[in-house]
Amino acid sequence: MTFDPAVPILRVFDEGKAKAFYLEFLGFSVDWEHRFEANLPLYMQVSVGQCVLHLSEHHGDCCPGAALRIQAHDLDAFHQRVSATDYGYARPGIEKTAWGTREMTVTDPFGNRLIFYEDVPQK
Repeated sequence: MTFDPAVPILRVFDEGKAKAFYLEFLGFSVDWEHRFEANLPLYMQVSVGQCVLHLSEHHGDCCPGAALRIQAHDLDAFHQRVSATDYGYARPGIEKTAWGTREMTVTDPFGNRLIFYEDVPQK
């Protein structure tokens, strides 16, 4: 038996803030958007590389405040890219953990925490 990667659903409350954070700040792209009709809640898929997230304004899909661990390759380059953006609500740093990873944590405007990490090579 095998499984494909999970696709987490994150609760968002404001389309503009969600797009500013996920697209402009983190560099994700919109794969698709869905609404049952105009002025109803948005459900969309965003991705960067192999990382795929679903963002939902629907109250029954999930609760805000999730935490995700996303493995990154070349965390320093990603950190430099997000640091160079004009996003005024987050200035993440990179920390080395006691469990052998380097991590950059950012919290979206809705309380969801994304932890981008890479393993520290063993010497």
